[in-house]
Amino acid sequence: MPRDEGGLEMDAEETIQLSGTKRLVQAENTDLSGSSFTDVNLCRATFNNVNFAGARFEDANLSGWTVRNANFSGLMISKADLRGASIVDCLTAGMTIDGIAVAEMMAAYRALTGEAG
Repeated sequence: MPRDEGGLEMDAEETIQLSGTKRLVQAENTDLSGSSFTDVNLCRATFNNVNFAGARFEDANLSGWTVRNANFSGLMISKADLRGASIVDCLTAGMTIDGIAVAEMMAAYRALTGEAG
């Protein structure tokens, strides 16, 4: 059986198909790369030490999410409802909103309000 880069044996030909069912899935030390999820409810799911590099979220309800200690470099968000969103204590070098540099916006705001940065 082939091994992945981490030395785990992988049965790349076996596909697990779940449809029209309600199941609790506990996956640990598992490679699900290349999997697809359509019309799936992951409410209250917990993801720890997960690699979503290159993943796509389309037509997704992410309301109420909390993300801590995450690498979003290269992230692109478009056509999203960001009402009530909060970004705190984050590295924002190179980040833009509608093409405007966030660092410049923050500097302008601080200059107007006299707040320290």
